Amino acid sequence: MEFVDYYKILELDKTASADDIKKAYRKLARKYHPDLNPNDESAKKKFQQINEANEVLSDPEKKKKYDQYGKDWKQSEAYEKAGQQQNRQQSTQSNSQQFSGSDDFSDYFESMFGSAGRSRQTQFRGQDYNYELHLNLTDVYNNHQQTLSVNTKNIRLTIPAGVENGQTIKIAGHGGEGSNGGPKGDLYLTFVIKNNTAFKRDGNNLSVNVDIDLYTAVLGGEITIDTLSGKVKLKVSPETQNNTKVKLKGKGFPVYKKENEFGDLYITYNVKLPVSLTDKEKELFTELSKLQHHGK
Repeated sequence: MEFVDYYKILELDKTASADDIKKAYRKLARKYHPDLNPNDESAKKKFQQINEANEVLSDPEKKKKYDQYGKDWKQSEAYEKAGQQQNRQQSTQSNSQQFSGSDDFSDYFESMFGSAGRSRQTQFRGQDYNYELHLNLTDVYNNHQQTLSVNTKNIRLTIPAGVENGQTIKIAGHGGEGSNGGPKGDLYLTFVIKNNTAFKRDGNNLSVNVDIDLYTAVLGGEITIDTLSGKVKLKVSPETQNNTKVKLKGKGFPVYKKENEFGDLYITYNVKLPVSLTDKEKELFTELSKLQHHGK
């Protein structure tokens, strides 16, 4: 089996920390993502290698085995058992004999079990893959279907409405191939959701600031506002104060995997004072001010 240098793929050295690995993976995954490199087979292959490298190096146990056994890290348990048997059989030999190179282990394994030894060893489950899917907030307001290209295979899946930024879901059986007839690994899909709206999301609830003019705030009236499900007419009560909050029930964000359930939309009124007043307007405001003071 050809040795794959996962550190080289992520442009790191073996002293890289877990944080270094995470940062390198995110940077390179964005650079070579198939959505940003359509019809580019070399970029697609590079993206797959990056996912595979991250899958191993981001897992402390897998990383430890990879650092020790190299290309044969998946067979580490078999090698360790074989090494223990060898030590028992050759107890009179020097205890200083070590098997640290991956090629030495491969040769030793075959010398004990023959060329068919590898095929008779324990089945190993395939690698799990990690994949980031970048979407806009409006993309996940409704259920929608999307096709992903993972490890040269297209996976068509339905994205449920209401998924959260950073949420990870598991797609069973879409990871790497198993060894010696072992089961496939799984695909872990993490959502990276960009808010492309004026609304602030807090779980299933949304909030937004809405400007109203002074006259509507004082006298009351009707305004039209935008929601993610369309425009809504809203009555403003007379003498509405600045920063007044109102709730529109059921006009928030969909609840994940709960059909026809939504959070609420919270609106904060921002009363805008008039500018560039005419002399007549200033005169009327002066009269209003006098009436206010006279009434008190």
